[in-house]
Amino acid sequence: MSGRLAGQVALVTGGGSGIGRAVVERFLAEGARVGVLVRGEERARALEAELGAGVVASAGDVRSAADNRRAVEATLAAFGQLDALIPNAGVWDFAKRLDAYAPDELAPAFDEVFDVNVKGGLLAVAAARAALQEHGGSIVFTISSSGSYAGGGGPVYVASKHAVVGLVRQLAFELAPAVRVNGIAPGATLTSLHGPAALGLDDTRMDELDDFEARVARQLPLGFVSRPEDHASLYVLLAARAESRFITGAVIPCDGGLEVRGGGRGRRTLADAAGAA
Repeated sequence: MSGRLAGQVALVTGGGSGIGRAVVERFLAEGARVGVLVRGEERARALEAELGAGVVASAGDVRSAADNRRAVEATLAAFGQLDALIPNAGVWDFAKRLDAYAPDELAPAFDEVFDVNVKGGLLAVAAARAALQEHGGSIVFTISSSGSYAGGGGPVYVASKHAVVGLVRQLAFELAPAVRVNGIAPGATLTSLHGPAALGLDDTRMDELDDFEARVARQLPLGFVSRPEDHASLYVLLAARAESRFITGAVIPCDGGLEVRGGGRGRRTLADAAGAA
């Protein structure tokens, strides 16, 4: 095998679609073999059939400690080692404001979003820690621009992503020097990210929202909404020992320039800019 991750083995949670799927495919292209934790046995077998012998998929729920352990065990059984963990699974609250919640909605929505976005990642680390320590591995959390900024979700989602930033920092401290822990903070990305079942949004997808792409693109200095593959190379960077061995506790933004967006004012699209040139 050749590539920046030749000889390495990774485990990606939520790797069946969106950013997780793009990471799986990019890791394979860079020479890695990949374990994947996805929801549903049918999805797991379809993923293996589509991506080939370099992938072993486990069906389970990231909120389950036992399912995380089984995914680690399946990856080790198939490939013999574990070098990188990508806790990636997540749900979005569809920017539901606090004043939009019914009295009985907030608590279950909070529990579900935090269970998936925060506890799921922590359980994955707990399951994979020993194997990663053995090989001097790397953990790369999928965070979000909402780990730093307001406005990319409602209070429940934004709070959950701020919490993941805290996980990155504390785990980087606890697991050093054997394991490096970092995060990627994607901004607006067109994916099939769904909402919490507690809000009846488990079948509602981000990429099906009316005018989502055009509306969000106007808020970004670069003038477009990203695709999952736009972020994948950053995960490779943080998993590749030779390229990032002195990086831990860091969060790398990939968000179209949110920090310089001027308070969220509208920006010209790429087409507008080209027309004015």
